[in-house]
Amino acid sequence: MFTADQFVAHAVGDFLLQSEWMAKEKTKKSIAALIHALTYMLPFLFLTQNPYTLAVIGGTHFVIDRWHLARYVAWAKNRPWPGSAPWSECSQTGFHPETPRWLAGWLVIIVDNIMHILINGIALTYIG
Repeated sequence: MFTADQFVAHAVGDFLLQSEWMAKEKTKKSIAALIHALTYMLPFLFLTQNPYTLAVIGGTHFVIDRWHLARYVAWAKNRPWPGSAPWSECSQTGFHPETPRWLAGWLVIIVDNIMHILINGIALTYIG
């Protein structure tokens, strides 16, 4: 289901091919998120040429990054535990406001990457 090639394609697309402009603007402007999603798909062309698979990989990448969905996942996973904070206090990263800013930032990046890798693996395995 998950291969080293998939992880490399993800890392190249999400880190090497993403410009500083894309990284800063993708949660504010759809055009930045769209350009990032399109460049993100380029390494996946080495793994598949199936247009449906590429559409799922690129489309979900656009949605997850444009609306910064990882913070909602981070917040939801922390909700059942004692001391959890309401969304109004966690909306920046999804983590409790007392979480050190550097740690919350890295944790939401990890959640984001896991979301992308899971979806990509499912798309590559079941769509082709």
